[in-house]
Amino acid sequence: MSAVLEAKSRTDLKRSATRKLRVEGFVPGVLYGKKVESTPVAVENVDFIKTIREVGRNGIVELEVESTGKKHKVIAHDIQVDPLKDHIMHIDFFEVDLDAEMDADVTVSLTGEAPGEKEGGIVSHLLYNITVRAKPEDFPEEITVDISELNIGDSIQVDALKSGRNFEILGEPDETVVTVLPPQEEEEPAAEEGGEPELVGEEGAEESGEDASEDNNDSNQ
Repeated sequence: MSAVLEAKSRTDLKRSATRKLRVEGFVPGVLYGKKVESTPVAVENVDFIKTIREVGRNGIVELEVESTGKKHKVIAHDIQVDPLKDHIMHIDFFEVDLDAEMDADVTVSLTGEAPGEKEGGIVSHLLYNITVRAKPEDFPEEITVDISELNIGDSIQVDALKSGRNFEILGEPDETVVTVLPPQEEEEPAAEEGGEPELVGEEGAEESGEDASEDNNDSNQ
């Protein structure tokens, strides 16, 4: 059974009204789909976070719009987050057809310990999300990549990932998911040249003294 999330319609779309919503603990969003008219909505921030933790990032949610009383089976297709404050700024709720395939991003996580890392190498995780095609209820919660056989210089590309029975992994086949970089070499300090530096000031002073002495001798003669 899908989790139910209550939403209220938004009629005032001015920035000031949207800002007030966020202050009151709501997140503005929009409900849309092939069979539903685009509708501005708002959901409580805390309730939304709890719901997503319960069903997963691509889980099905029953969005109940307060003004109509209708429930829409949706996924949070796009979640906009403020990178500085880490606050959810906007949510796109897409009404899904449970019998039709669609594309959505799924988190890529690493498991295991790479032998190359024990030798001083650096595990570089390059692809954090990958597009998957499936029916809405068949999306995996995450794609797990085993790195327990990676030595220094080894890598895993998208074409090495396996699709499941009910989903297909998309993406560029040669795109690198993870690689083990060689250890970073520390720069050696520049070698100091031997010998003491020549002091131009002292040499100049000696020359000046010799010149002055010669001038005095010439004047005495």
